[in-house]
Amino acid sequence: MADCIFCRIVSGGIPSYLVFEDERVIAFLDINPVAIGHTLVIPKAHSTELAGMSPEDMTAVGAALRRLAPAVAKAVGAEGYNILNNCGAVAGQAVGHVHFHIIPRTGRDGRGYRWLTFSYREGQAALVAGDISTAVG
Repeated sequence: MADCIFCRIVSGGIPSYLVFEDERVIAFLDINPVAIGHTLVIPKAHSTELAGMSPEDMTAVGAALRRLAPAVAKAVGAEGYNILNNCGAVAGQAVGHVHFHIIPRTGRDGRGYRWLTFSYREGQAALVAGDISTAVG
């Protein structure tokens, strides 16, 4: 897709700090990192969200994440990492091309990921679980 910045990175039209590439996937450093080594892993084929990815691309991205995440952490001396995917603008997706963030973490970075949590009302969890099961089919 000509107007997609990640597709332009895939085609070589925009330079990047490439850390990995295979037939279906590339990985490169994020230009606005949360931590040293923050890496983006993307399918080469354009898709705006997970549901639009081919099963083959999904498998390839998963295999790349499995290989890359511990390597990124080791390379930068991190003790752990986050793997994140934002799907849709409301979820924080800034580029309309599926991408996963590998964010290395250390005990001294002071910025560990925090979830904003809540509790279901009585009976609500069972209803939501049923709705999700129905939607899955």
